[in-house]
Amino acid sequence: MPGLADCLSFLRLLIARGDPKGIPMATDAIDDYLAMAPVSARRRGLRVLQQDALELHVTSVGVQRSFAETVDAYIARKLAEE
Repeated sequence: MPGLADCLSFLRLLIARGDPKGIPMATDAIDDYLAMAPVSARRRGLRVLQQDALELHVTSVGVQRSFAETVDAYIARKLAEE
């Protein structure tokens, strides 16, 4: 899936940092992935991103956990739109 690996690694980096100022960068990365991914692959790609965010949420604490929750909520909203 085009751009999925890049988006995934960037989201992991942002979640690890846990800086709330990174939220717009995370949502932009997800939107960029959706813009470049074929329509047939978007939903599956979003699920991959969401699963990773959920796994990071479970293993994180504090600001990293909150960041992962925010990313998960944004992905859930995008999945509902697809």
